[in-house]
Amino acid sequence: MKKSALPLLLALLAVLPAKAPAEVRLSPVFGEHMVLQRDRPLRLWGTATPGQTLTVALGGRQARVRVGADGRWRVQLAPLPAGGPHRLRVIGDQTVELRDVLIGDVWLLGGQSNMEWVLAETDTGALENTTPQNPQLRHLRVPHRASVRPEAEIAPAPWVVAEPGKVGQFSAIGYHFARQMQAVQGVPIGLINTAWGGSMLETWVRRDAALQDPDLAPAVRALPADNAAFGAALREHLRGRVGAWQPGLPLEGIDPGGWSAAADIDTSWPTLQALHEWEGQGLPNLDGVVWMRKRVELTPAQAAGAAELHLAKVDDCDETWVNGQRVGGQCGWEQPRRYALPAGLLRAGANWIAVRVTDTGGGGGFHGDAASMRLDTAAGAVPLTGAWRARVEQIAAPAQPSANDAPALAHNGLIAPLHGPRRAGPPQAADAPSGGSDQREHGGLSVRGVLWYQGEANAGRAAAYADGFKRLIQDWRGQFGDAKLPFFFVQLAAFLRLADNVPGAGGWPELRESQAAALALPHTGMATAIDVGDEVDIHPRDKRTVGHRLAALALHELGLRAAPAGGPRLLGHEVSGSALRLRFGDTAGGLRTARAGEPVSGFYLAGADRRWQPAQARLDGDRIVLSSPAVPAPVAARYAWVNNPSEANVVGGDGLPLPPLRTDDWPLESAGRRYAR
Repeated sequence: MKKSALPLLLALLAVLPAKAPAEVRLSPVFGEHMVLQRDRPLRLWGTATPGQTLTVALGGRQARVRVGADGRWRVQLAPLPAGGPHRLRVIGDQTVELRDVLIGDVWLLGGQSNMEWVLAETDTGALENTTPQNPQLRHLRVPHRASVRPEAEIAPAPWVVAEPGKVGQFSAIGYHFARQMQAVQGVPIGLINTAWGGSMLETWVRRDAALQDPDLAPAVRALPADNAAFGAALREHLRGRVGAWQPGLPLEGIDPGGWSAAADIDTSWPTLQALHEWEGQGLPNLDGVVWMRKRVELTPAQAAGAAELHLAKVDDCDETWVNGQRVGGQCGWEQPRRYALPAGLLRAGANWIAVRVTDTGGGGGFHGDAASMRLDTAAGAVPLTGAWRARVEQIAAPAQPSANDAPALAHNGLIAPLHGPRRAGPPQAADAPSGGSDQREHGGLSVRGVLWYQGEANAGRAAAYADGFKRLIQDWRGQFGDAKLPFFFVQLAAFLRLADNVPGAGGWPELRESQAAALALPHTGMATAIDVGDEVDIHPRDKRTVGHRLAALALHELGLRAAPAGGPRLLGHEVSGSALRLRFGDTAGGLRTARAGEPVSGFYLAGADRRWQPAQARLDGDRIVLSSPAVPAPVAARYAWVNNPSEANVVGGDGLPLPPLRTDDWPLESAGRRYAR
């Protein structure tokens, strides 16, 4: 009979732990090659087995911390000067080591797509991506994640060292800003890029702050309990909205195989206008597949021979048919669509163009310049703008919320995690045992300042932006524990067709004024970009100019540049007969035009009737004298007060543009338009 194995088994069980220890780890915001803020307390956090004591060491600084019952820990080390590379070690049941950690200045990048825009897709990107780089520049691209509740951690992402072939994916504005700052300061710089294309201001507001705003609070209170419940509710909501938009046209049990046919199969379909995204035409927040069809009548001369179909740009993918024959398709929301049509495909009389559009996020449908939406035939071009028949084939409702689904969602997913675990308790002393997750350090991650480029998504409710933007700046300062946190932002670039400008009017100039209102707060600065825009592209490719202007603002704030860097500033005005005189400060030696010898342009005058007329302008040192035969008794002036002010050309002696301005306080067109109203 074999000897029983039970005693041996019991002995082995006695020496095994009841539960395997949790891996010692740092929050994903910390990684090899990271930059931490110099001369500020160094706050670090992560997870490990509850109850154990960890030793955290960096650059000669050390502290011990006991892991809380929830498995979270948080520690604060004494400040370090600029330098490195250092090794960060967290020692407990296991040891975690991060190498190549630098101490320098950390700048938080926020806003929408113009801040997100990568270097590789700019006018200087190809050159920058192949030239030698400063390896003390580092970039963390925080992955997009919206959340109903504040998240404790960002989604995992690496810190990337500036190297040829890698900088192409850096924020272009952040890159050019950092290069300028390093040229003067000579310290490591880390960029934490949280920007999200198309995001509205309200999604970046802290949840608790949004609950105190009467315009935002109802939407926040209506949010489901978690992201999964939000996804389910969103899908049901979208189905109802699509059903109302295309009544009698079901989404389920359909066969779209014949929707490319050369026949009038779409007479019961609703219409969408090209060139406008469908989000503004009754299908907000819709991602998925929408068919768009247009009947085009051609003469025999137009139908003869080969032709070329231009569909401007399609957001995001298209499959295109002409008279039932597939002629092309591609993906890329910024790629112009141009398809060759062989001789014999077009017909005299009725022709049908069918486009199956797949939208993977953000806007959907045709966009771009109206001149690029046409059919080029042997007998001339046929415009294709206007109404297209449309039908939704399928909805791609996300399982998780997106940035603009409600206020606070982007903040919850991208900004809240930078402050570490949400716990209450007294501050923890450095170099001493702590209570782990039962304590909370105020401010979380330390940053040197914020760079912000956002506002395009709020142009429809521009007047409300002024107060909302100031509240956001003040609230972020509170979150980062720094009442003097520098906050530098970009005033919206010129955009939209020059031919569509209405003197003295438009949502974009009103938004620019609301942005400028934040300059009333201390330690803010505005980089004007009205001279680097593109009338048909909301994303100007010149990001170097903007980055350099932001750097000039930062250097002035830090005392490293003597002169202000915000462009000329209006000090006052006076009316004298038929002339109106404007007086300026911070002109850096006097006002001039951007190009020598050209006439001054961009000014408007209005009388008591409040009708704006182009004004003649004469420079007189630090003054500008305005007059107009159409306004014999002027009472107010405006400058660059159109959607696309690229023709406005006044600069200071340092070449910085004069920002848009107005002398009146007349009500704005967008007054009263607020979130959810």
